[in-house]
Amino acid sequence: MLLIAFGTRPEWIKVRPIIDEIHGKIPYQLLYTGQHTDLVDLKGYRPKCITVSPYLASNRLDSIVCSILEHLDGDLNGITHVMVQGDTTTAFAVALAAFHRQIKVIHLEAGLRTYQKTPYPEEFNRRAISLIADVHLCPTDSSRENCYSDNVRGDIYVVGNTVLDSIHPVKKEKTKVLCTMHRRENIPLIPKWFSELNIIASENTNFEFVFPMHPNPEIQKHRHLLSNVSVVAPMSRDQLIETMCESRLVITDSGGLQEEAAFLRVPCVVCRTSTERPEGIGNFSLLCESYESLNDVIVEAQKLKMKGECPYGDGNASKKILKILEELI
Repeated sequence: MLLIAFGTRPEWIKVRPIIDEIHGKIPYQLLYTGQHTDLVDLKGYRPKCITVSPYLASNRLDSIVCSILEHLDGDLNGITHVMVQGDTTTAFAVALAAFHRQIKVIHLEAGLRTYQKTPYPEEFNRRAISLIADVHLCPTDSSRENCYSDNVRGDIYVVGNTVLDSIHPVKKEKTKVLCTMHRRENIPLIPKWFSELNIIASENTNFEFVFPMHPNPEIQKHRHLLSNVSVVAPMSRDQLIETMCESRLVITDSGGLQEEAAFLRVPCVVCRTSTERPEGIGNFSLLCESYESLNDVIVEAQKLKMKGECPYGDGNASKKILKILEELI
């Protein structure tokens, strides 16, 4: 029996295409840890649930790990394989619990690396899971090479990224600029990023700058700085993709949006000092390492050629994963 565990909105978006693909073909159970209680739409699905700590607890990362290790035991009875996605604390804790019980771990979106301490805590989580995992489902050739370079054990496959499997591009008039920001390393500088973005929006009134704001109070408390930006509640996945199709540009620190923008051929400004998704840099996206350079990077991003295939997959990752799972389970 396969257990598919998730706790955040990005995890759910990336495991859901696999669930839809394997349904009726491979026995599975779902486990939801509730790391994002207000962002995950589980309509139509009934996973088992574990409740973790409130959003802003100072020791929240510790609490997530402790909650999962303490409460997961019974949910692993009869489980032969556990699938975790990406680099969240949920993924790390569930993988660790499975490892302690000698249950095989399948790592979806394996092999991403910055080889720095950031993003925190994601870089540690993904590298720790690589040490635990028995099966590594890599999105790209370079992520597979990272697994080889790190000398990880287990079976390594390149399958593409499942985040692209449910996207259906629609041609629309490009009247918007989609903006998001949520990563921990950017939070201390949120006022600077927001102020710069607000100035840029005021100087480009031919586009509507749309910002679906993360519910984190440390981000929400600065929303008043975006007086020239349309600040809206977090969007559903369908709404987000539709907005991206209407956008001339994406400005974000999200890895998932970086992949989706490349698939939809929308230039992307990545507001980070480094990225674990380097495959699209220079062709589909550009790094913006500081708020001072945001305007200049936006200008250059609009000149990107976006030639060739999307480097993050072809939209068929789930079908490839099904074939692998059929041989494993």
